[in-house]
Amino acid sequence: MTKQLALVIDLNVCVGCHACVTSCKQWNTSGAAGPLFDLDPYGADPNGSFFNRVQTFEVGEFPNTQTVHFPKSCLHCEDPPCVPVCPTGASYKRAEDGIVLVDYDKCIGCKYCAWACPYGVRELDEKRQVMTKCTLCVDRITDIALPEAERKPACVLACPTSARLFGDIHDPQSVVSSAIREEGGYALMPEWGTQPANHYLPRRSTAMTIHPDDLQRVDNPLHVDGAQPGAPAQLGREDFAT
Repeated sequence: MTKQLALVIDLNVCVGCHACVTSCKQWNTSGAAGPLFDLDPYGADPNGSFFNRVQTFEVGEFPNTQTVHFPKSCLHCEDPPCVPVCPTGASYKRAEDGIVLVDYDKCIGCKYCAWACPYGVRELDEKRQVMTKCTLCVDRITDIALPEAERKPACVLACPTSARLFGDIHDPQSVVSSAIREEGGYALMPEWGTQPANHYLPRRSTAMTIHPDDLQRVDNPLHVDGAQPGAPAQLGREDFAT
């Protein structure tokens, strides 16, 4: 079976810090992907080209609500619809590892691939007029000059909660395959038939134990109404008698 490199993202521990976004931008701007376009970066409405974005949602009904942070980038589909629609062959899937890439020398910025992608993860670099997308930091993960532990996408290395895993989903012994199997990982919108390689681990219920003493703290939002901590006892000389 051929290799298929991919990311597995754990929505249960992603805190929406955007470390993956900034590290991706930094690495790819200074690497083989070339500078990523920025529009008014220090203005009131900064924007530009990003390979990775984090969307944040409020789900549920009050008072049972949750904040969900949802990182999204190219899913490196096993049957990518962006590849056959490209009129110049600029969009292609590597046979050796399944990574979907764009050949900037062939890309004419027609946006056909963006229209074909059901996930909305391709963006036009307005300055260079080429389509951009996540490369899984292909220049980094294949660089044998780097220690093996560092041959991972920049977003994986930057994540402070280890919410992002990287590996071969076709290898049943890999860390990503184990996570998908053990934690109920799922692909995004499988009904499209694109077979996304990237997977997500679902939100899971987390048990929390609160000690009764914690409810007595004035600064704790869960404190019992009317229950205030008492004044400390006054110690007399006899308390220290031996």
